[in-house]
Amino acid sequence: MEDGRRALPYHRKGWVLRQSGIGGRWSRRSASLFWFLVAALLTVPERAPAADEDREPPVLAYAARIAGDRARTRIVIDLDRKPTFEVRYLERPDRIVVDLPAFTFAFAADDLKARGLFKDVRFGAVDARSARIVLTTERPAQLALAEVQADEGGKGFRLVLDAEMVKREVFDDLVKRQAWSGGKAAVGAEASEAAVAAARGDRLGTSGAVPGGAFVIAIDAGHGGIDNGAIASETKTPEKDITLAFAKALQRRLAREPGIFAFLTREGDEFLSLSERVTIARQHHANLFVSLHADKLRQDNIRGATVYTISDKASDRMAAELAERENLADTIGGVDLASEPAEVTDILLDFTRRETQAFSVAMAESVVSSFEGQVALINNPHRFAGFRVLQAHDVPSILLELGFLSNKEDEKVLLDESWREKIAELLTAAIRRYREPVLANGG
Repeated sequence: MEDGRRALPYHRKGWVLRQSGIGGRWSRRSASLFWFLVAALLTVPERAPAADEDREPPVLAYAARIAGDRARTRIVIDLDRKPTFEVRYLERPDRIVVDLPAFTFAFAADDLKARGLFKDVRFGAVDARSARIVLTTERPAQLALAEVQADEGGKGFRLVLDAEMVKREVFDDLVKRQAWSGGKAAVGAEASEAAVAAARGDRLGTSGAVPGGAFVIAIDAGHGGIDNGAIASETKTPEKDITLAFAKALQRRLAREPGIFAFLTREGDEFLSLSERVTIARQHHANLFVSLHADKLRQDNIRGATVYTISDKASDRMAAELAERENLADTIGGVDLASEPAEVTDILLDFTRRETQAFSVAMAESVVSSFEGQVALINNPHRFAGFRVLQAHDVPSILLELGFLSNKEDEKVLLDESWREKIAELLTAAIRRYREPVLANGG
């Protein structure tokens, strides 16, 4: 060769690298390291990309609150801007999972301390781009409302998660449906409401008992279980037995009425909170809620039926005292009266509530008209007060005091089967009279 040196051929223990200005024997390991370094230098970018430059800052969650009971629980989280979200349902244990974009949770953990339907509430970042809220439930539940609403004060937005109890088969169906759709039960508010509507449609339809377009009536037998209600002065019969007997009689009579489907909030001797009764009515898409009672007064000379509708201000002292006693039914069952979730302020909600109140008054007047001259009524038989069992903003509701167990004459008729059938007939006539204009107006 020109430089007088002989190039050695490749052999087992080494090889010779010879190129312009470079020569000599290298080990196979040294040569491999050399070319690795060359390749690394050639592939190093001039500047590492700024992965976070285009990323939006986290959504700020600056306040939160939770309220509710075992029937319905609401979570509201105040935000600085509107996020997207997804809802998932998981079982064993039953959980509602809300997947969010990057969040900064700036409120105290105790602000979302578990209560009501939830036995555990957890929230936090999953990674730099996402966050999550996990709600472990005491009983099967679903989000009846899951949406981001604009704050009326113009300060930002709020995430509203309104959970309600459901039957086990409904929750299982929610889990099954999302498995078919790739694991997502909801994407934003619209999908969430669609998923809820689909699940609700199966509740009564599985039995095939509800005809299409039926006028649905929830018949609520007051008290039950540990809550006996009033006790008859003479026979010592508990109010809970009397109201259930009347409820069943009314259901049997309405079953013969075309276009009407009536169901009982309780079919046996069981305790239901006031909120559970309202939730059951709403889940069945009731067009009317009728709560039956037979209370007791200090004055044993007062007798006759009374119809009540809801109002923030009671019509009279007796109505106020009666509402206070009925509302204490939850305390007997260990329900925290202060835990009831307040409705989120909304103009459309207020309008619905006013419209519902007008329908409730119309039904009360129809009952009074049907009873007049047929059964005893107290003076001013349509009264109003703040009954919690009448609180559904979208279901016209009345509370019917069939009579008073403190009065001997009322006690006698309240225990009479033929009188019970007569009241069922008169109530059916009142419902028929009320229903006709409601249906004519598209209700």
